Amino acid sequence: MRGIFLAIVILFLLIFTFLAGIGSGLLISGGTSFSSGDKVAVLRVKDVILDSQIYLDSIDAIAKDDDVKALVVRSDSPGGSVGPSQEIYSELKELGKELPIVASIGGVGASGGYYIACAAEKIYANPGSITGSIGVIAQFASYEKLLDWAKIDVEVIKSGKYKDVGSPFREMSEADKRYIQDLIDNVYSQFKLVVANARNLDTKQIDKVADGKIYTGEQALNLKLIDELGTINDAIKMAGKLGGIEGEPEVINLPKKRSRLMDLLNSKIDTNILTSVPTKSRFGLFYLVDIIN
Repeated sequence: MRGIFLAIVILFLLIFTFLAGIGSGLLISGGTSFSSGDKVAVLRVKDVILDSQIYLDSIDAIAKDDDVKALVVRSDSPGGSVGPSQEIYSELKELGKELPIVASIGGVGASGGYYIACAAEKIYANPGSITGSIGVIAQFASYEKLLDWAKIDVEVIKSGKYKDVGSPFREMSEADKRYIQDLIDNVYSQFKLVVANARNLDTKQIDKVADGKIYTGEQALNLKLIDELGTINDAIKMAGKLGGIEGEPEVINLPKKRSRLMDLLNSKIDTNILTSVPTKSRFGLFYLVDIIN
């Protein structure tokens, strides 16, 4: 009798361990379903874009998943650093050779957020969505007067005339400003070319919309910056149709959300608000709508 009871206990523990292992796997990975079949993936690009890796990893996972037949890029971002925005766009363009991509602009999908949306073959936005802001910005703060007031001298030893361009310890010279402006103009021309090709706009049309202005979704439609007014659900339905999925498509969201357990294990103070401001403390060129200050 005791042996039977022990066997039942062991069996119970094995079953419990098995189920707990499955649950932990889902909790850690953020997975929500074991189901298979044709799917639409939704890639959610959010907040200021300073690092592209999490999105590149997601795009790679989508490319390797044979069940994903279409992708919706949900842009809820005011933009960010030029390089990461271009990386995400380039990887999406490459993925677009294999499956249809539709973009959906949320509350704000502007500047770099709009740049990424241009990788899609069709762009949706809500009438009140904020988009556009086609342009490049670099902002600098100077501490020179503060240092003079505090009677602090800063010695700089450099290898070339422009090595300390953008330094917070001195005022920018006219030559510095021309140098930075040339960089901005070059990256700006890259942005305009992407939009012109994606939206089939001629030189006159692109110059009209690429002056840094933001537009509502309704205005963007009239300016040919988007294709349709509609919600993310409309974009998902269109993606499913383009992907040849019959009926309502199953949706998977990427990047995967971290579980509460993982958030606790990896908790730290969020400094994005401080580090995302494009000043001299974070030098670079930005596809960023300046509505966060």
